[in-house]
Amino acid sequence: MTKYKPLGFGIIGTGAIAGMHAAAINASEETELVAVLSSTEARAKLAEEKFNVPADHDIDLFLSRKDIDVVCICTHSGNHLEPAIAAANVGKHILLEKPIEVSTERADELINSCEKAGVKLGVIFQNRLKPGYLKLKEAVQSGKIGKLLMGTAAINWYRDPSYYSSSSWKGTKDGDGGAALINQGVHTIDLLLDIMGDAEAVYGQVKTMVHKIEGEDLATAIVNFKNGALGTITGGTSLYPGNPERLEIYGEKGNIILEGGKIVAWNIKGEESEVNAGTDIGGSGASDPMAIDFRLHQIQIEDMVEAIRNNGKPVVTGQDAKRSLALILGIYQSSMENKKVNLK
Repeated sequence: MTKYKPLGFGIIGTGAIAGMHAAAINASEETELVAVLSSTEARAKLAEEKFNVPADHDIDLFLSRKDIDVVCICTHSGNHLEPAIAAANVGKHILLEKPIEVSTERADELINSCEKAGVKLGVIFQNRLKPGYLKLKEAVQSGKIGKLLMGTAAINWYRDPSYYSSSSWKGTKDGDGGAALINQGVHTIDLLLDIMGDAEAVYGQVKTMVHKIEGEDLATAIVNFKNGALGTITGGTSLYPGNPERLEIYGEKGNIILEGGKIVAWNIKGEESEVNAGTDIGGSGASDPMAIDFRLHQIQIEDMVEAIRNNGKPVVTGQDAKRSLALILGIYQSSMENKKVNLK
C-alpha cells in the first residue's frame, strides 16, 4: 500500500486517448481520477457516465476544484497550449499527450508558462518505458555498440479512411499539425533522438497519396545528427496493412533492432546474438490506434507522481518533447522548400 494520499487527477478532453489515461489513473494506488472536462454540456453528460466522475464543460469551474493536483491534457494536438496555461496559472501540474504542440513557438510558450508558474510539465511518450527499448538504451549508453554511426526509424503504418473522416481535426494542419509524422511517427522519432542525440539538419519529403487529408500520409527523411551520425526516417498512414514500428541503431561494434518495442536483433562483437529481449507491453498501433494498452501510461503517470512528490523531473519533460516536434517541422519545411534544412 502507498504511504501517501493518492494525487487527484483531472482530464481535459474526453476522446479516445482520455480513456487510456483514465484506465491508467484508476489502476494505480498513487492516483485518483476526480473529474473530467469536455467541450460542451452534452459531451460532459456523456463523459460523466463514461468515466464515472463529475464532468464539467466550463474550464474555470473544472480548474477551481481543490482536489485536482494534476491535469492530463488529452485535447487535439493544436489545442494543448491554452488549457495548459490555464491549469498552470492555478497551480496544477501538467501531463499532456504527444506531441507537445503543433509549433515550436506554441511549445515554448507552454514550457515557459509552466516554468513561470512553478508546476511540473510532463509529456506522454510511453514507448520510452518499454523493456526492450530500455535494454537497447542501456546498451548504447554503456558503450556496447561503440561510436554511433546510424539510426533509422520506420513507422510504416496504415489508417483506414474512417480514422480521418470520423474527426474534424485529424490530418489537419491546425488541429493535428500535419498527419503521419507528427501524430503517429512522433513516438519512434522521439526514441531515435533519445538514442542518437540532437539533429543538426534534415532533408525530407512528404506527400499525400491515399487519404483525403490536409497533412501527409507518406514521408521520408535523411537526418544529420550533431554527433556526426546519419539517420533515416520513413513513415506513413497509407501503407496497408501497416507494419510494427521499427528502430535500428548501428554503432562501430554492432547493432540492435527493435520492432514493435521488442528486440529482434542483437548483434554485438564478442557477444552472443540475443533476440526477443523484453516484451511487447503496450502493443503497437501499426493498423489500429487503440491496439495498445494502458500499462505504459500508468508507469509514466506514476513517474509524474514521483517527480511531484520528490521535486524531480518527469521522465519526458517539455524540452525533451520539443526535440521531436522541431525535427518533424524541419522535415515539413524541407519538403515544402525542396532543400536541406538546418535545425536550431
